[in-house]
Amino acid sequence: MKRRWVRTSAVPKLTPSHDPTPTQTSPGGDTTGAIPLRRRHRLARMRNCLVRPEEISSYTPSAAGSSSSSSFLHFTSPFRHIVGKRGDTRKKLEVETKTSISIPKPGQEGEIVITGQHRSGVVSARTRIDVLLLTFRRKQPFTHFLAFFLNEAEVQERFLKFQEEVLEKCSMDHGVDSSIFQNPKKLHLTIGMLVLLSEQEIQQTCEMLQQCKEEFIDDISGGKPLEVEMSGIEYMNDDPGMVDVLYAKVHMKDGSNRLQELVDRVLERFQASGLIVKEWNSVKLHATVMNTLFRKDPNAEGRYNLYTADGKYIFKERESFDGRNILKLFENFYFGTLKLNSIHISQRFTVDSFGNYASCGQIDFS
Repeated sequence: MKRRWVRTSAVPKLTPSHDPTPTQTSPGGDTTGAIPLRRRHRLARMRNCLVRPEEISSYTPSAAGSSSSSSFLHFTSPFRHIVGKRGDTRKKLEVETKTSISIPKPGQEGEIVITGQHRSGVVSARTRIDVLLLTFRRKQPFTHFLAFFLNEAEVQERFLKFQEEVLEKCSMDHGVDSSIFQNPKKLHLTIGMLVLLSEQEIQQTCEMLQQCKEEFIDDISGGKPLEVEMSGIEYMNDDPGMVDVLYAKVHMKDGSNRLQELVDRVLERFQASGLIVKEWNSVKLHATVMNTLFRKDPNAEGRYNLYTADGKYIFKERESFDGRNILKLFENFYFGTLKLNSIHISQRFTVDSFGNYASCGQIDFS
């Protein structure tokens, strides 16, 4: 009697990093051919959402009328990318992998169930679905970001003084006007950008942040707020005469490297989990004070994905400003001292009762 392999799949749950691609093994335990190493490495690099290792490896040969399953609720928006127009994508997957793929209907939450007579076909279908879902996720606009808030009263007052003096002394310079200054209530230091598409993923992000606190943040911070100074300005690009982003520098008051170490380790952990796409190896400690994106959109955060949800490339036209006089006159401008005591999961395009970004969760150092 033939054994039937059943795989219950869901939109990948984001968890600590593991190599998610197993060796294909027959029901009797014999290896029927491993997925090529180069392909496994490529998939691991591409993946910005990982699944549980046990979900990949625990394929159970089912007897008639029984099957293995997992019970997770997930957002349904990417399912149409697996189904395809008139179901063409799913049909092609089913034919090429010799499986049957059950996908929740539009508007329903549920699991993707892959059924086949051969484990290798089920593994192949799962891998290809993972790539489709990965492609979908990478094209979504950022929804949240990890950040420290830098909007203490002293810093807000000093920022408004900076804005006043810049407009008084440099308003005749090309592109300099009040529209490109940051909202003082939204001053922040970004650790990394996130795409979170369900309440479950927000909860997973909260759990990951709590793990970071327990494993290394408490040791680095000593269970106390980090005292930092926000002083001096710098620009992002290579030409001070054509600036798009001007930022204030943030550094530890005691001259140590603890803040940089902390944010780099948080970034590394979230990149390893797949919650943050790896773009940089280190966090650039900065607080944006002027951004030409604000000229047309006061709510812009200054960071955009390259693609929209339907795969169209995003081009943001912006008018740069001449920052040479600003850099000369305000090179060492002092914005104030802060005590960083919390990392927030902030939601883009939202405002809380204090005028800052709404926070979906946080951890405190003390």
